[in-house]
Amino acid sequence: MNISQTVENIETIGIKPVVTEVSIARRFSVAPMMDWTDSHCRSFHRLMSRHALLYTEMVTTGALIHGHRERFLRYTDDEHPVALQLGGSNPDDLALCARMAEDHGYDEVNLNVGCPSDRVQNNMIGACLMGHPQLVAECLASMQNAVSIPVTVKHRLGIDELDSQEYLLNFIDQVRQSGCKTFIVHARKAILQGLNPKQNREIPPLCYDRVYEVKQTFPELEIIINGGIKTLEECDEHLQKVDGVMIGREAYQNPYPLLSQVDTRYFNDPHPIATREAIAEAFIPYIEAQVAQGAPLYAITKHLLGLFHGQRGGKQFRRHISENGHKKMAGPEVFQQALNFVLGKD
Repeated sequence: MNISQTVENIETIGIKPVVTEVSIARRFSVAPMMDWTDSHCRSFHRLMSRHALLYTEMVTTGALIHGHRERFLRYTDDEHPVALQLGGSNPDDLALCARMAEDHGYDEVNLNVGCPSDRVQNNMIGACLMGHPQLVAECLASMQNAVSIPVTVKHRLGIDELDSQEYLLNFIDQVRQSGCKTFIVHARKAILQGLNPKQNREIPPLCYDRVYEVKQTFPELEIIINGGIKTLEECDEHLQKVDGVMIGREAYQNPYPLLSQVDTRYFNDPHPIATREAIAEAFIPYIEAQVAQGAPLYAITKHLLGLFHGQRGGKQFRRHISENGHKKMAGPEVFQQALNFVLGKD
């Protein structure tokens, strides 16, 4: 069961989708998040928005070159537009993996220059690359020479003591010499010595004005802002200053208020908006098909825990999945039981 079939299930409950040409416009996107934005998550998100650009979790070049390549690159056609985020610092390896992304039909390939974890730092991956702008430029140039799909970069405001606005602008100035035209800027610095990844998402202050200045300095570049954005009203404010917004944790933890509205608001596609209940029911055939293929129930349904955030029966819905979804023989009936709390059938 793919998401095209799942969308057909939405039609049967009175929500007729409008078929539109796929666009990779980055006006609104959902951030790549480790352990979160896998194919199950993206399939779920796609039921709420047809146009938001979705990203994979970061995949390292080593995993693609030496690991289970098909597993890391797998996605369904209904996830488009979808981008692959790569982690690495060897230009040749990145070029090879970018070609893999293009060969598998990804709409974009993105280089991670923002992840602050110790594990990736030790392999010269992620935010530590902000200290090496010329290497980042070489990596991006190599990737662009290898593919015809867009190559983009996601980075922080700075790292450790390399966090001045002058350094940020010089970093972008050097990197843009590669030909890269799209910069996704997480509006926080990363503190690589002393903070863990979770703390690096919360403790360094957000500095949106610095991202706005990047756009003012380089008006020819496409600048996407990321970090701490929680509402569409905030998105509207940012879009007066930059070209696009990327939403992270809020799109995962409380997806419906954001994703259900973006097609009409930002992509000129005023299709009927499915209710939370309709989306959950339409996803059941996907759950059934994935479980039948051996996927653990909780690996699929954990991505829906925020669907009924703040709604009647939402706590019971989350509790039932959390307490029962891990069980060895758990099947789609566990999800249906959880959904019954929201539908008032408990």
